[in-house]
Amino acid sequence: MSLVLVRIDQRLVHGIVVTQYASSTKAKRIMVVDDEASKDEVQKSVMRLSKPAGTGMSIIDTQTAIKNFGIGKYDSHNVLMVVKEPSTILKLIEGGVKIPEVNIGIVFKSDDSENIVNQVNLNNKQKEDLKKISEMGIPVYFQYVPSNPKEELSKYV
Repeated sequence: MSLVLVRIDQRLVHGIVVTQYASSTKAKRIMVVDDEASKDEVQKSVMRLSKPAGTGMSIIDTQTAIKNFGIGKYDSHNVLMVVKEPSTILKLIEGGVKIPEVNIGIVFKSDDSENIVNQVNLNNKQKEDLKKISEMGIPVYFQYVPSNPKEELSKYV
């Protein structure tokens, strides 16, 4: 099956991802793609402690993800991918990774961002990156938890 969902969540792996999205997507692997987190052994250890029993976890940088998807390493897995930024998704797409859909969950407030929906604050670059992804025909939507309705990007951005 391979990649089933990409979630933008700046907290990366936490309760909602582990208890709700992993089960709703039937994920056999939770994959964090983040260049900084992949080098932080303490952060990686904490995330690994939270993964559900029987679920694999990868915490890798963008280039490793592109390489691994390219060689079919995850073809027999249901993978739930979590990233911090839309720009990471664009790099993955440019590297040949097939993205089925993008779920925007939690993006922290910054000095140059505006609140779009509950828990999501986007700056102009993030908005433009998300529009590019959507224009490629990839569904992009806001959804805090799986039981919430999906709210399409185009409704807000």
